[in-house]
Amino acid sequence: MSPASHHHTRPLDAFAICVVIVLCLSWGFNQVATKIAIHDIPPMMQSSFRSAAAALLVAAWCRLRGIPLLNRDGTLIAGLIAGTLFAVEFMLIYQGLVYTTATRAVLFIYLAPFFVVLGARIFFPTDRFGVAQWLGLALSFAGMIVAFGLPTPALDPRQALGDMMMVAAAVFWAATTLIIKASSLSRIAAEKVMLYQLVASAPVLALAAWLAGEHMAAMPSALALWALAYQTVWVVSVTFVVWFALVVRYSASRLSAFTFLTPLFGVAAGHLVLGEPLTPAFAAAVALVAGGLVLVNRAR
Repeated sequence: MSPASHHHTRPLDAFAICVVIVLCLSWGFNQVATKIAIHDIPPMMQSSFRSAAAALLVAAWCRLRGIPLLNRDGTLIAGLIAGTLFAVEFMLIYQGLVYTTATRAVLFIYLAPFFVVLGARIFFPTDRFGVAQWLGLALSFAGMIVAFGLPTPALDPRQALGDMMMVAAAVFWAATTLIIKASSLSRIAAEKVMLYQLVASAPVLALAAWLAGEHMAAMPSALALWALAYQTVWVVSVTFVVWFALVVRYSASRLSAFTFLTPLFGVAAGHLVLGEPLTPAFAAAVALVAGGLVLVNRAR
């Protein structure tokens, strides 16, 4: 990709919208896969193994396609920063879930699209949202509130700490997206961008798992291993790479807005796979998120 195309901020076309919906659907099922595996494989250990195994898969794919990985292209510092942000994001999420509820976590994590839009105003002046786009973003977030409920004030200081960790995770998620688009990382293959994050995050998450005292009491079940394989092979090795390729080519703000679909797909996946109940509010939430995304992707 040439430097001239470095800062693409064009709206999403039909192809990009279809692809990002498939990505969000995949990530929604990833939430269920994590729940299935977590009974046998603790969360940070799970994430560390996932990063290490996916790094080997992505590196093998790069070798097969002849994508250079060790040439000096001026991306090392930006890559290490992106990898560190990626690792800290997941550490905050997993540790925050110890203190706060999953429902509160979803709402606070999905403040990330707002942070991306605010950051884009600084790094990409041509990617600024107008009134309709901000209204669409607010409408989609309102759909999240309808689906998961408005969080009440934290009564336990530990819960407040967990909530703050989730907000911080949202900031790190947004920062990862922005640095990939704004730095030299936007000039290299998306596979190498992903490898930076996997190689940096695997040891950090392994250390965090050790410090947290995580361990496996027994050999994981076949179902847990299949769930981990889904996360490793499809979600991390394929969909994350595709996501970073889209981030470089399209408006990061509009792409991030589509991630509001992920927790809704997660709820639907939980219903289909785990038999978790669907509330009547879920249909209204889907309508609000969809309406918001239509507004976000309107031409200014």
